[in-house]
Amino acid sequence: MTKRWWSILLLVLSPSLWADPAGLLTLETPLQLDEAYDRVYKALEAERFWVVFEADMGRRMGRFKDEWGNDYNRNNLQGVRAMVFCNIEWTNRIGNADPQLLGLCPLHVTLYSHRGRTHVVVPRLGAMAQGSPGAQAASGLEATIKGILDKAIAR
Repeated sequence: MTKRWWSILLLVLSPSLWADPAGLLTLETPLQLDEAYDRVYKALEAERFWVVFEADMGRRMGRFKDEWGNDYNRNNLQGVRAMVFCNIEWTNRIGNADPQLLGLCPLHVTLYSHRGRTHVVVPRLGAMAQGSPGAQAASGLEATIKGILDKAIAR
């Protein structure tokens, strides 16, 4: 195969090799985990997405370090935190579009720190709702959440 064909093949395959999984949206920031978490929390609440539960999964996993041995934190994550949140207006909109999509509510976001960067991960609601009469509403909610998160972690 010529260099030209290899170059074309590399360009075609590259996005699929480094893309997020289809069902997840991942944002990155150089902010420390605690600062990013605090900003995301405040940004969600400012937009009436109330945080109803918080979990420090990294600390909880740390309790099992001895029990899990070599299987403990093999990616050397510096922290994992999560929050569950909800917006009642969006819950109503989603329920009106397709009651089965209420399985998406409440929503959740996970933040983890790895190699000096904080990653913010949320489910892609539009991808999860494909084929539903509420797919457009779910995509709208996804875009709203992405906008909130983008603004929250921007420097």
